[in-house]
Amino acid sequence: MFPKLLEIGPLTLHTYGALLATGILSAIFLFARLGARDGIPRQRSWDLGFIIILTAIIGAKLLMILTDWETYLVQDPSRLFTLGFWQAGGVYYGGLLGAMAGSYLYVRRQPSMNFPTVADAAAPAIALGQTVGRLGCFAAGCDYGQPCSLPWAVTFTSEYAHRMVGVPIDVALHPTQIYESLATFVLFLFLLWLHGARRFKGQVFAAYLLCYSILRFGIEFFRGDADRGFVLGGALSTSQSSACYSFPAACCSTAT
Repeated sequence: MFPKLLEIGPLTLHTYGALLATGILSAIFLFARLGARDGIPRQRSWDLGFIIILTAIIGAKLLMILTDWETYLVQDPSRLFTLGFWQAGGVYYGGLLGAMAGSYLYVRRQPSMNFPTVADAAAPAIALGQTVGRLGCFAAGCDYGQPCSLPWAVTFTSEYAHRMVGVPIDVALHPTQIYESLATFVLFLFLLWLHGARRFKGQVFAAYLLCYSILRFGIEFFRGDADRGFVLGGALSTSQSSACYSFPAACCSTAT
């Protein structure tokens, strides 16, 4: 809808990048505040926040490559070195796994920290970051929905957005980015409440995995961007199959 926030000569500030940065910083700030309530030093939280960013990017890119490995590793490996590859956000669940791995390795080296406590503080922050980040997706036109005739359908008209992310123009689409932004905002409020009412360590993060896997599985049915990858002969998207794995994991964690 509004892919460019500002243009100064050859320099362009993209709305997606600005909102993504805002979401990340907001998430780290909230993580530090919630972590402080649980006895995690703020400096450790900020250090861990930047480690999570780095490992999340690596994980998201790796899963994006694996999702379409024939294109990236067989047909045209040169795409790995293009600007378009690095501008693409990657696959969310790959980023989540990367962030979990990075934070776990960091926490293991900190005697004053434990992973379940850190994960509980991170869960509401992740949901907040997604809320803002998906608004950036809406502005850029990426992660767009299928054609529909609903009253709240959106129509993209930017040729620039079409060239950058392939969003159809002049076609009424499901605003799937807004669906997820609203859903993760409600999830953020719930997790924020649960953080103060939890009964055991790890409960908040388990609730995040459980709730997000359900909402993401449902929203995927309305998505129209084919490059997100599919499995089982196209029956499920990559994110839906990942949600299927995270759902039972979250259930087991909640039951302990």
